[in-house]
Amino acid sequence: MRVEDYYNRRAETMSREELERLKLERLKWTVRHAYENVVFYREAMRERGITPDDVRTLDDLRKLPFTDKETLRATYPFGLLAVPKSELVEIHMTSGTTGTPTVGLYTTNDIEVWAEVMARSLYMSGLRKEDVFQITPSFGLFTGGFGFYYGARKIGAFIVPTGAGNSRRQIQLMRDLGTTMISAVVSYVLRLTETAYEMGVDPARDTQVRKGVFGSEMWTEEMRQRIAKAWDMDVYDIYGFTELCGPGVANDCYLHDGLHLWEDHFLVEVIDPKTGEPVGPEEKGELVFTTLTKEAMPLIRYRSRDISRVYDARVCDCGRTHLRIERITGRIDDMVKVRGVAIWPSAVESILMKFPELGIEYQITLTREKGLDVMRLTAELASPEVPEARRRELAERIRREIAENLMVDPVVELVNPMTLPRQEVGKAKRVIDMRS
Repeated sequence: MRVEDYYNRRAETMSREELERLKLERLKWTVRHAYENVVFYREAMRERGITPDDVRTLDDLRKLPFTDKETLRATYPFGLLAVPKSELVEIHMTSGTTGTPTVGLYTTNDIEVWAEVMARSLYMSGLRKEDVFQITPSFGLFTGGFGFYYGARKIGAFIVPTGAGNSRRQIQLMRDLGTTMISAVVSYVLRLTETAYEMGVDPARDTQVRKGVFGSEMWTEEMRQRIAKAWDMDVYDIYGFTELCGPGVANDCYLHDGLHLWEDHFLVEVIDPKTGEPVGPEEKGELVFTTLTKEAMPLIRYRSRDISRVYDARVCDCGRTHLRIERITGRIDDMVKVRGVAIWPSAVESILMKFPELGIEYQITLTREKGLDVMRLTAELASPEVPEARRRELAERIRREIAENLMVDPVVELVNPMTLPRQEVGKAKRVIDMRS
């Protein structure tokens, strides 16, 4: 579907020259703001022998220190706060399931900026005042629900703030209220799809949902197409994370060719995750972000751990001039090594989604047997009516495809639909590593 027009035409289509000037102006402000108000940044810059006056061009960004998740954990909760605590109006944070949570702190203006970039992203995804917009991400310390809410409020759409879980009621509300657009964590829209079928509801025929915007997890183009077909839906990808603001950092347009990054608020670099040095044009690497307008908790050169690349082209056929990043293809944290070979779950997913006989759920289990790594791949079939001989043949085809493309020979097991555990709230756990 061609989604034309803009939420903020002036900002979204400004000339590259104007955008570069604005980025530099805001970078200088951010560096000085952090230097003067955050002990960590002041000490880190002094160790490098630099001051805010040394940032004269955008290339000078490379002189500045990196920030990473360990920094945020070490300074939890207010060590990177750059304004008086009395100016804070909101806090969000990660789950902390792998250690101390990382936080996002917000002033009134920070919330306004978040609402602005979310409104741009949602408008680009097709949300209009006339829509009934069902928000299924959680409302709480997780940023998801609030981000979509703030953006939709600016657009003026009719909001159905269900939050996560209670999937049967979600489907019923879609039908009762005439929901036309939904937002969700990627794995949850898969659960909603299954729930609809369990209820005898065909999402494409029996609901009015024709637009969706999903994120928070790695997913592939093949998965996007599966979701689009099941719902007869135009599917959009939204990107962001707690430390920057939440969702709304980047979003794809109707061309679905890369995600537009809102450069007037976020500056991106791509580095080699091992050396920290910049990669070449359009080469993949780790995304590093610097906030340009964040008051409460400015971040300088924050290492996201997300793997992607920046498109060299600066103008898109949709008319927006903000650069595009490729859909996130993996996280440094998600990469696992099997007998010395690096594997990303998204690479496995891309192969699985090519087989129409398979459903949409799978799980990778890593064990060590007789001193050697073993990768077991359990994938659900789309139908339980597949004969045993056909299952064995299909499992062998999948095994060969993965071995040839990923250089790892897995043990493949195909199981009936609804065999693997489901996630009503939160992200799906695709990899279980039992080797330690």
